Amino acid sequence: MDLPRQEEAEQRPHLQESELPSRTKLLHEAARLINGDRNNDYGDPVDDFAMTAQLWQVYLRRAMEARSLEEVYLDPHDVAVMMMLLKISRLSWTPAKRDHWLDIVGYAGCGWECIESTYL
Repeated sequence: MDLPRQEEAEQRPHLQESELPSRTKLLHEAARLINGDRNNDYGDPVDDFAMTAQLWQVYLRRAMEARSLEEVYLDPHDVAVMMMLLKISRLSWTPAKRDHWLDIVGYAGCGWECIESTYL
């Protein structure tokens, strides 16, 4: 029976990294980054995104005041969403740049961690 590549990888967890489908390799790399170097460089995503949210709030509040708009509030997970939107925007220019796809996966994982920490 011919299994699709992803199903084959799931059925044979002993596969070497080089044998995995490219989408699985991307997810593994994102996991290494968000749990390794980036976590070490920037700290816990909830703390990092909370600080970024506060900075964005100050900026957006000032911009909204200058434009006579209502108040703005951001949660840490909003940072992940907005960063994914940045990467999605960049994909419109350079869709073959792997880093954009990798970062989106990483921001999604960190965003979910923020949701779990804040709401669940």
